[in-house]
Amino acid sequence: MKQLLITLFSLIPIFGLLAQSNSKTKPNIVFLLVDDMGYGECGFNGGKTIKTPVIDQLAAGGAILENNYVQPVCSPTRSCLLTGRYPTHTGVYGIIAPGAVGLPLNERTLATALKEAGYTTAILGKWHLGETEKQYQPNARGFDYQYGHFFGNIDYFNHTRNEVPDWYRNGVPIKEEGYSTQLIAKEACKFIETNGHQKPFFLYVPFNGIHAPFQVPDAYLKAYPNLSGNRQKLAGMLAAVDEAIGQILQSLEKSGMRDNTIIVFSSDNGASQPGDNTPLRDYKATVYEGGIRGAAFVNWPGKVAAQQRIKEPMHTVDWYPTLIGLAGGSLKQTLPIDGLNVWPMIAQQKASPHEAILSVSNRGTSLAAIRMGDWKLIVLDMTGIAVGSKISSRYEPVALFNLADDPSEKKNLATAQPEKVAMLQTKLKQLLAGAVPSITKENAVE
Repeated sequence: MKQLLITLFSLIPIFGLLAQSNSKTKPNIVFLLVDDMGYGECGFNGGKTIKTPVIDQLAAGGAILENNYVQPVCSPTRSCLLTGRYPTHTGVYGIIAPGAVGLPLNERTLATALKEAGYTTAILGKWHLGETEKQYQPNARGFDYQYGHFFGNIDYFNHTRNEVPDWYRNGVPIKEEGYSTQLIAKEACKFIETNGHQKPFFLYVPFNGIHAPFQVPDAYLKAYPNLSGNRQKLAGMLAAVDEAIGQILQSLEKSGMRDNTIIVFSSDNGASQPGDNTPLRDYKATVYEGGIRGAAFVNWPGKVAAQQRIKEPMHTVDWYPTLIGLAGGSLKQTLPIDGLNVWPMIAQQKASPHEAILSVSNRGTSLAAIRMGDWKLIVLDMTGIAVGSKISSRYEPVALFNLADDPSEKKNLATAQPEKVAMLQTKLKQLLAGAVPSITKENAVE
């Protein structure tokens, strides 16, 4: 017995080294989500008006994802990211409003999966997936730490929404002074620098910038004297986000974590006016490319080759299995996953794992789009949306585009390509089969 105890005690330092080694070999994950940012705003996607030097340098050092699909509005994109499942399976089709329900409680989240894999998890910024009860809030959905706001459209300075305070730390209301983008950056830096290398971390930073209301400290406007109104303010807001990301990078480097940290950058949907989605058609809340193709890239020194532009299509649901896989986590769960592991596509220049990618409107399945290869079909179910409504007048009943030849979706080929339309309609019907209704209080708690 004495010899056994001596042996066990001698192994304690080894166990400690293994734990420390585990924190170094498993990558830290930083996911940066910018709210309502247009596809063509940043320099890495051709933007020339707004200065985004930090973002552009990060993009140049990794792989730019030219065909990264998101949802038309914010809550569904966040749901897709955190569950790996399309809105047709979660019921999160539209924006979750205060007092409404949240992400169904039977959904396993990315934060939960990474926590199970040994990660410390934090969300700093905008949640937008429900707050009616504690069980819908981030701390009950896999996040060890929460800071920021539960809904969108908050005042950047006093952190209220419709004059109701919306600023929390771990679900407890707090009152702080300061510009929200700067506060989120400060909290992110603190989180990184106090982590202590004990465990790998998942840091989810969903900025409320650059979503309306258009507010920014005056200092950020000086660089854009040739702009005016909300366009000038938007430029300053994105410059503030760029600065915030620079501070987060500095903290990673200062803490010696940069080389072992994968950084994913994405917008949550296309821009509204006065944002810029060039060269894509239309804006947020549509299933045209300007609404559902998000500016994005991934950066990981030594693991992702620099100066890449990946044209293969992917969807936000893909980050769920991809990041869990990189973390050594488990994908075993009750609910089926729609996302596919895109790491071979990113790190080894393989083809997209998707045969087809689905997009649905914030109004549900009455407006849906499917992309297969370079072909995209949009179908408007006129029985599901009132004729004469704003959304009906925006679309033709059936529209077919070849995105390789026509990325701006100017030429409807449906009449000229009936066989292609029929094939895509068949696949779309398969993807929509069994689609669940929008979440309600009753079905969200199942």
